[in-house]
Amino acid sequence: MRVKYGAARRRSKNRLFKRAKGFRGGRGKLLRTVKETIIRADAYATRDRRVRKRDFRKLWITRISAAVKMRDLRYSEFIHGLKLANVTLDRKSLSQMAIQDPAAFDAVCDLVKQTLTK
Repeated sequence: MRVKYGAARRRSKNRLFKRAKGFRGGRGKLLRTVKETIIRADAYATRDRRVRKRDFRKLWITRISAAVKMRDLRYSEFIHGLKLANVTLDRKSLSQMAIQDPAAFDAVCDLVKQTLTK
């Protein structure tokens, strides 16, 4: 008597097709193509989790750079001054501060200027 894997095979196919929901054409309907597409999609997802972090860091740096330029400093000088002044704010919080609390950002910039002139 041969084994047909009925319920188990259906369950595994359903699992794959559920993950491929919304894919166009054969990529969401044909088993072999679905398997290939899911492997590729997982690879992109893994890669792009890293890329998202990179993109946000770039955005924060751009925002800080613009805010610092308005206060007569360069980004590199600003970061160097923060290190010398032992200020441990990260780029995300500095970017938020520059947008939402300009007075506090002014205070940080003043501190950096004082530290750099010493």
